Amino acid sequence: MPSFTSLGVPEALSRSLAERGITDPFPIQVATLPDTLAGKDVLGRGRTGSGKTLAFSLPMVARLTGGRRVARRPRGLVLAPTRELATQIAATLEPLADAAGLRVTTIFGGVSQHRQEVALAAGVDIVVACPGRLEDLMGQKVLTLDAVEITVLDEADHMADLGFLPGVKRILTATPSNGQRLLFSATLDNGVDQLVKRFLDRPTSHSVDSAQSPVAAMTHHLFTVGDAETKRAVVQHLASGMGRRLLFTRTKHQAKKLAKQLTAAGIPAVDLHGNLSQNARERNLEAFSTGGVRVLVATDIAARGIHVDEVELVVHVDPPAEHKAYLHRSGRTARAGSGGDVVTLVLPEETGDVRTLTRLAKIDARPQPVRPGAPALEALVGEVAPLVTPAPPVLEQARTGAPRRGGSGRSARSGGSAGTTSAPAGSGSTRGRRRGGGGGERGAAETHVGSAPAAQAGAGGSRPARSAGGARSGRAGGSGRAASSQGRAPGSQFRVAPSGSGSSGGSGRSGAVEMSMGGGRRRGR
Repeated sequence: MPSFTSLGVPEALSRSLAERGITDPFPIQVATLPDTLAGKDVLGRGRTGSGKTLAFSLPMVARLTGGRRVARRPRGLVLAPTRELATQIAATLEPLADAAGLRVTTIFGGVSQHRQEVALAAGVDIVVACPGRLEDLMGQKVLTLDAVEITVLDEADHMADLGFLPGVKRILTATPSNGQRLLFSATLDNGVDQLVKRFLDRPTSHSVDSAQSPVAAMTHHLFTVGDAETKRAVVQHLASGMGRRLLFTRTKHQAKKLAKQLTAAGIPAVDLHGNLSQNARERNLEAFSTGGVRVLVATDIAARGIHVDEVELVVHVDPPAEHKAYLHRSGRTARAGSGGDVVTLVLPEETGDVRTLTRLAKIDARPQPVRPGAPALEALVGEVAPLVTPAPPVLEQARTGAPRRGGSGRSARSGGSAGTTSAPAGSGSTRGRRRGGGGGERGAAETHVGSAPAAQAGAGGSRPARSAGGARSGRAGGSGRAASSQGRAPGSQFRVAPSGSGSSGGSGRSGAVEMSMGGGRRRGR
């Protein structure tokens, strides 16, 4: 197996990787690095979890090192379809950029653009962006792309699924035609092949595994349930184990409702879907990725680009509509060489659709009927985690007098959220607030703030108080996890304190990532 250095990665970057326990490149990295480091256009194809992010991050940082930084004129651009993926790409880029003396920032909607404007005016080398907000800022002359030397399109097929290709084409047209372009995608359908033909110059193609092949280390199970009540009990049983579980539902409402039901039943859970504010999405994902809670209930927003390692079980509570979604959902487990199990729950009326879905996904699994306590469920669940009594909700004190105009309301904030007094995480409370800042998700952003503190208490430890800067992910009494083989702490969207430190919510600089959150300087964890 070649080393990163033998593939042409500069010594400073190889050393940065080694310091985080990353010594062996993945196949997609072995295949693409010689060409990307040489400045060639590259088309990389590989299934989710194959290591594509590091495959383009290393050549981007290596080739931009030593260049001159100019305000509002980034030299590197990464386009991603979702905020979560953009944030995690930045988390992978940031330690490499630190080693090379480069600056990275993120640009996406759903947050105030002021922080993004400040970062661009100060000068950044690499921008990781979602197409919508990037086009907004280009239209306002906040930045220009005429100095971009390297452009990366990550999850290009997902951008096509979301209807972003017209904007992506306009953005690519605004970059110099002689710049290097790298496109990474699981498939080349839905117009992605047209991007390749129009914008890549004689690209070299590298493919790792079939675009639609299942992971060999992944075991698939089809469990048939007789009715909705049996299904609910089976879901609760599957969620009760000690390891990380990721549950997929069809709608946002169902995700929120199921997370509440599990938390009320003593199984702390958080939800992740498009109705949540950006702060709530980051807080819930952090609670899951750092071990504050073991169960994440999500819609398909988490099926692509959410890198959380050591997820031992994925449950399709509602079967997806088509086979590509099934493969991407299932790809949240069996990552970085680990194994994992995937369960699909099938009601009688869903039998035909699921049969078609598994045939197209090339999944060989025989349906078997189950009820709570069935041996097949017991084998998957293993050791059952202790139940955690949810904390009682804290009632908001009545306000007196007219509200102040323009006040920051900091005394009523938690985790940087805007405006209202929030119940502690774990109370199963909801809160709504119309968010400003332009772009992205607006309107009533409701959040179910999981049960991270309750989970800490159930583990026998105490949890540090939440500060105004964001949710702390520290835990006491929890078991340490080994670092991921690709530069993230165990599934964390940002690097956290090393295993054994007793807290992943510390303030160490090494784990910080510059983020475009608006309203002053904030560092993501």
